[in-house]
Amino acid sequence: MAKGKNVLTTGDVAKICNVAPRTVSKWFDNGQLKGYRIPGSKDRRIPVSELARFMKVHNMPTAALPVGKIRVLIADSNDKTASALADVLQNEGDYEVQTVQSNFGTGAVVQKFAPHVLLVSLLAEGIDAMSICKCIRTNEDLRTIKIIALMNQLSDSESEALLQKGFDGYVPYSADGIEVIKRIEEATAIIY
Repeated sequence: MAKGKNVLTTGDVAKICNVAPRTVSKWFDNGQLKGYRIPGSKDRRIPVSELARFMKVHNMPTAALPVGKIRVLIADSNDKTASALADVLQNEGDYEVQTVQSNFGTGAVVQKFAPHVLLVSLLAEGIDAMSICKCIRTNEDLRTIKIIALMNQLSDSESEALLQKGFDGYVPYSADGIEVIKRIEEATAIIY
């Protein structure tokens, strides 16, 4: 398995769990293990975070999981704000963090860095958060990336609209580092 791989095949899962691929297919087909099918194919794909959840629920050893540090990409045109947030996430959350300041930079770094989470500012100049979200959600290789909007206060209806457009949540700019880390952990479904 390649470093940074967020999605696994049934064969990958079978090796990690030390079972036959058919067993993994049964887990998937009866709804115990969540994932998705490749359009136009019967092939199944399972996100690493879902496999981690499944293994913990069933008391399976997780040592073989291909999980290193959580990778977080921050897309914000305000370099000072992005750098400060990156420092907090690296030091307090022990995440691997990169920052970008444009749509183009976001696209290029997403392909190379393979983040688990994208924190994207809704107010940043030169960054169209809605367009970035749409591109990620329509790309089969990227759709497991969790997208969290950085925004000041949102009403319930605005928050719901973000979820409908493909975001996995939002966190206020005013939130402290612990709150941002909590949102990242919720989005990636890491169970400690």
